[in-house]
Amino acid sequence: MKYAIIESGGKQYKVVEGEMIEVDRLPAASGGQIDLDPVLLMVEGDQIAVGTPTVAGIQVKATVLDHFRGPKVVIFKYRPKKRYRVKGGHRQQHTRLMIDWVGKPGEFKKAAKVEQSAGAKVERPVKVGKVPAKAAPAKAVVVKKSVKPSERKKVAPTAKAAAKPKKVPETTKTVKPSAASKPKKTAKK
Repeated sequence: MKYAIIESGGKQYKVVEGEMIEVDRLPAASGGQIDLDPVLLMVEGDQIAVGTPTVAGIQVKATVLDHFRGPKVVIFKYRPKKRYRVKGGHRQQHTRLMIDWVGKPGEFKKAAKVEQSAGAKVERPVKVGKVPAKAAPAKAVVVKKSVKPSERKKVAPTAKAAAKPKKVPETTKTVKPSAASKPKKTAKK
């Protein structure tokens, strides 16, 4: 497997031919081709070239697919007991790149000539994820019919329910005491 470690925007990325990477926004037009420098490490099979600090004579060519914005990051500042609340947000600008080629400069030109001489378009291998398992057969759906209250069948009460006597609330009349029946308060002398 042939891959390299590059640096872009102060971050390091592992790049493999035919794969996509997302880096901080680069000043390049969509559809354009760019060279990614510096290359910090190059691995080709059993050969490993580690840069001190970079590997000389290695190029990484990539095509700019598009520019997009990352997810929103919410910034919320506050100071307790001071009624200070500030809510803000940020969306980082990114560039999506397709890695076309990793290797020495002369090899890229030879590979391009071989493709042109063949006349046919060479397809790159596409990384395929897991193949979904066969879907389980759909379960039967039971549809309940709604019935109007007037169309419902009336069910006779069971023997237990018929045997219980219904409780009838007793009516009691509460009488408010009248002013005449209350004892009068007398002032002490």
